Amino acid sequence: MTTGSHLGTDDTVLPFQLDASDIRGRLARLDGVLSGILKQHDYPPQVEALVAEMALLTALIGQTVKLRWKLQLQVQSKGPVRMIATDYYGPEEEGGEARIRAYASFDADRLTDAAPFEQVGDGYFAIMIDQGQGMTPYQGITPLAGGSLAACAEAYFAQSEQLPTRFKLSFGQSTEPGIAEHWRGGGIMLQHLPKASPFVAQGEGSGDVLQAADLVQGDDEENWNRANILLDTAEAMELMGPQLQPADLLLRLFHEEEPRVYDTQPVRFGCTCSEDRVRQSLSIYSARDIEKMTTDDGRVTADCQFCGAHYDLDPVTVGFEAEGNA
Repeated sequence: MTTGSHLGTDDTVLPFQLDASDIRGRLARLDGVLSGILKQHDYPPQVEALVAEMALLTALIGQTVKLRWKLQLQVQSKGPVRMIATDYYGPEEEGGEARIRAYASFDADRLTDAAPFEQVGDGYFAIMIDQGQGMTPYQGITPLAGGSLAACAEAYFAQSEQLPTRFKLSFGQSTEPGIAEHWRGGGIMLQHLPKASPFVAQGEGSGDVLQAADLVQGDDEENWNRANILLDTAEAMELMGPQLQPADLLLRLFHEEEPRVYDTQPVRFGCTCSEDRVRQSLSIYSARDIEKMTTDDGRVTADCQFCGAHYDLDPVTVGFEAEGNA
């Protein structure tokens, strides 16, 4: 195995390639990131699980975006969990940290005891990439189907990118000795290197929603199936860590596939909200509109859905009619 530098365990994404199979992938371990996201809200367990799953998917997918780009994953649903939104901010410079934030909105009285994915109904799973000022954002969507958010992401890559993709995730409350109970998560993403498939061109496939199996054939299909069989041997605790190092897990799973690993991408929980951004968002409102937003205490307040930050502003200083905003 060829090793990269700065191999770590928690709050990192490790890119790798299986040279014998033409397959690339990423292995993510999230610890402080999940704790940072989930401690901001008192989510019910079903909602916590969905947010944790989305955060892992965001880390695994986001590692490929370029410096200063923004990736957003979003679920819009008619079910009890109406929306889940995650943001991944690419590093500001080479070797820097990426930032992840996430939140969910839900109707508590509509939640059931069913599995987490059953808390979302009809709707869509979306991936959006913002390349920065002056560039047109990219967006792709796929229906909410398949039994998990990971299955939705796999369907997205099959349909929108024609890339066979597989996710295996594990997450939950960690009870490590001597450490307070907290959330941990880990996962692996496999993706077959791009190749055109005649079955896609002819409109053939396994169903209405294109799947990874529709995109591989011949030797590619054999390689893809073998890698997935090996991935299925990964145990939940191996994925989550922290006892088994990421590179060691890849070696255990894929040693015959000639795994090659690269430098890890560190990630952290991070929000972009600020008082300046709040003032900017309020700058479209008139003094009359601002008056309607003013509390009985004579203040305009705003709370960040992602990090819980609270902003308390003087109403005469916000809105497009306020001094300095004209």
